[in-house]
Amino acid sequence: MSRGKKKAIVICIAGLTGCGKSTVSRRLAKKYGLKHLSGGTALKKLAIEMGYQPHEIGWWETREGVKFLKHRLEDPKFDKQVDEQLLKWAERGNVVLDSWTMPWLFKGGFKVWFEASPKVRCRRLAKRDGISKKEAMEAINEKDEKTRRIYYDLYGFKLGEDFSPFNLILDVNLLDTEEVFKTLCLVVDRLVLGKRPQA
Repeated sequence: MSRGKKKAIVICIAGLTGCGKSTVSRRLAKKYGLKHLSGGTALKKLAIEMGYQPHEIGWWETREGVKFLKHRLEDPKFDKQVDEQLLKWAERGNVVLDSWTMPWLFKGGFKVWFEASPKVRCRRLAKRDGISKKEAMEAINEKDEKTRRIYYDLYGFKLGEDFSPFNLILDVNLLDTEEVFKTLCLVVDRLVLGKRPQA
């Protein structure tokens, strides 16, 4: 690498539904001047092409969102297409990837897993989508189960069980969004950018 050329940065953030990864990923990308890409957003674009209408908040947990999830289980081409696009961006660098698959499929980068209990994720999802905690827990259980099956069938890894690709596992159960963001900024500064803490 020539002098003065910036090191290409790739940060992958993953975690189960309701852990807060999307919000923090967007903020990290903005802070460090990186592109932000979301696997979920890319899948929604494919869903629109198929005639779905994923415009409301919490669409993945709606009846239509679950229908698309089942469609993905039956035909893996949607997920493969999205993952191919994300891999191309990862190889270019200078990107924050909010993705369930990139920690396993992309061999480089700095990878973070957000660990949150079902109870905490349920509470966050209910607040975000304006639904009851019972509805939120049912949605989380169904989405988690089907999403795990999709990626195990496609790639052979166990989402939420295999943490081998990750550089950092961050327990977010007792942290709010701001605390998670500030913690990650400290980690990125030190471990990704190599900045030394000021005395």
